[in-house]
Formats: sequence, structure tokens, C-alpha cells
Amino acid sequence: MTLRLGNISNESYTKAMRDYIDECVAFQEECGLEVLVHGEPERNDMVEYFGEQLKGYGFSQNGWVQSYGSRCVKPPFIYGDIARPKPMTVSWSSYAQGKTTKIMKGMLTGPVTILNWSFVRDDMDRGDVSKQIALAIRDEVDDLQNAGIKMIQVDEAAFKEGYPLRDSKIPAYEEWAVRDFKIAVSAARIETQIHTHMCYSEFNDIIRTIEAMDADVISIETARSGNELLKIFAKVHYKQEVGPGVYDIHSPRIPSVDEMVKQIESLLEVLPKEQLWINPDCGLKTRKWDEVKPSLINMVEAVKIVRESIILK
Repeated sequence: MTLRLGNISNESYTKAMRDYIDECVAFQEECGLEVLVHGEPERNDMVEYFGEQLKGYGFSQNGWVQSYGSRCVKPPFIYGDIARPKPMTVSWSSYAQGKTTKIMKGMLTGPVTILNWSFVRDDMDRGDVSKQIALAIRDEVDDLQNAGIKMIQVDEAAFKEGYPLRDSKIPAYEEWAVRDFKIAVSAARIETQIHTHMCYSEFNDIIRTIEAMDADVISIETARSGNELLKIFAKVHYKQEVGPGVYDIHSPRIPSVDEMVKQIESLLEVLPKEQLWINPDCGLKTRKWDEVKPSLINMVEAVKIVRESIILK
């Protein structure tokens, strides 16, 4: 039964999505998370979902590409100029925000990642296509904050992935990639906090580029690498805030409270508490609820323990 095939009505679909969001928000409040997300039940993939709503994008029916393990995605192809006819995420995020007094984070995919995970037209420079996407995301950021969303994450999971192999081409890529992230978030008012996220990457060679993006908070995947990825942020005296993942979401394994306490304490050896956000490595959509719930409950408990130990020192 799917909306795409016409087996259910728009009303039934909307109710099913809202019921899921209600459950998701209620659990997050119950377990004590401080910043909530709506769970994204309406999204098929972090690029396909946006491509379906942008002009200039098309899709194959069976053009599946392996992402990791048994997970596959269906990258869109860009055939024309990109434009955003209407808001893409506002109704879901504002509905979720109406279910809680806590901050509900708006979740968007960044222009560079949308570009790098699409089949791109070859009659235009990639940087020009990226700029078109950035302008569309900028409008979405503006509509989200106007709807009362105070925190917006613009994921750039594939930022490092798009780097050219030839060193001579890297400066040009960095120039337009940073430009387009900043265009995408340029509508944000001073009170709107901008987050971004990057997947497993070696940041040593691009840390200055990350600084230039100027996001308020960057979340990174670090659970499988210890603190090696984090050390570069301390080394260059990175001034913005950082959310290193405290457990690996690519595994069904449920981390214990003690394990995450030790992980948080090791993070505090690298960066001060004022600069740290505590979160999972990445999004949880590929995990089952019976894996997600105890993991998040343990994570919240670990934070409480570490906070208490800091106060008692």
C-alpha cells in the first residue's frame, strides 16, 4: 500500500505520517533528549526526497546504486535548471514542532551532497549546478525559520567525497562548494542556529575549508576512529561547536551506558565541554526501534552521569 501507486489516499498517508511523528516525538521527550527531530517517515532517501520536489530533476525506476552493505539508493539525474516550486519540509517540521516545547531541528540535505549523489548534466559546470541547488535550499531555510524552526541542519555528508582526484582542481572545488553551503544558509537570521554533518572523512587536509563554511555546529562520525578525527579540531583551535558521534549507528549493537560515559570522557580530553554536543554518529533511519530506543536511553543516561561528575569536581 503506497501513495505513489495510488493505493491509499492523501488523507490516509498524512495521518500515518503524523501518527509516526507523534510516536517519535513522544519517545524523545520521554527519554530526555534536549533537541528533537521528527523522524522523517515521509522521506525515502536524503537526496531522492528533495530531487522529487525540485524542478530539473528526474528519476529512473530501477537505477539502484549500492550505498553500503545491503542498503541501496536511487540517485536522481539532473536534466535542466534547478528550482524549488514550493516548500519541501516545512509542513512536517512545523507539525512536529507543534507537538513539543523543546527545539525541533529542521533537517535538509546540502547542495554539495545533493549534487555529488546525483547524475549531473554535462552541459554545465558542476559549480553552476550546485549554485542553483543552493538557492533552492536557501529558500527552504528561510521558510523553515519563518515557520518557527530555530535550529536547522544542512547535511553535507558527501562534501569530502566530491573532492577531485587531481590536486590542481581542488581549490576550484573548495571555492564553489564553500560558496554554495554559505548561500544555502545565507537566509538564516542571527537567532537561527545552523548545523551541518559530515560522514567519515579525514579532516586534516580540509579543516580550514570546514572553518570557512562557518556552521554554528558540525556533527561528525567518530565512534569507529576514537578521537583521531577530533584532534585536528583542537589542534587548529576550531572556534565553533562540534558534535562527535558517541556510538556507531551502522551496527545493530546497543552500546552500554558505561561505554558511552567513557567515550564522552575521552572527548572531553580533546575539547572543552562548552564546545561539545553529544549525539549518535549519524542518522538512525536504518536501525530498528528495538535498537534505537535503548541506545538513545543509554546515551542520555551517560550524559547525565558525566554532567554530574563535572559538577562534583
